[in-house]
Amino acid sequence: MDHVSDLIQSTGRRKRAVARVKLTLGQGVITVNGKALDEYFSRPQLLQIVRQPLEATHSGSRFDVTIKAEGGGVTGQAGAIRHGIARALLAIDESLKEPLRRNGFLTRDPREKESKKYGRKRARKRFQYSKR
Repeated sequence: MDHVSDLIQSTGRRKRAVARVKLTLGQGVITVNGKALDEYFSRPQLLQIVRQPLEATHSGSRFDVTIKAEGGGVTGQAGAIRHGIARALLAIDESLKEPLRRNGFLTRDPREKESKKYGRKRARKRFQYSKR
């Protein structure tokens, strides 16, 4: 832990959302796009999702987290932030891999919206067939 540089950067992704996470030693302040965490995410579930990796590794009050989140919706961004924080914690301390992996925080959720096809309403839905 003593070889930690003052700043660790990592990227987290979920759906179309991308979160660039910066971890610095501090008091546990989390900032998203220049706003406080509870100001950016209004739903308690999303706040919980973002804090999960810090709680799982008992390092909530050791680090200040600065995040730039873009793309996707709020839920996707929360998932991307969780992924990014987990990857940053792993870069700081390799011994945290087991609890992070066990809770599934290091796995990138690969599900994305399938692109729309021509001649169709959506990716797979067809226009209604009329015999007469």
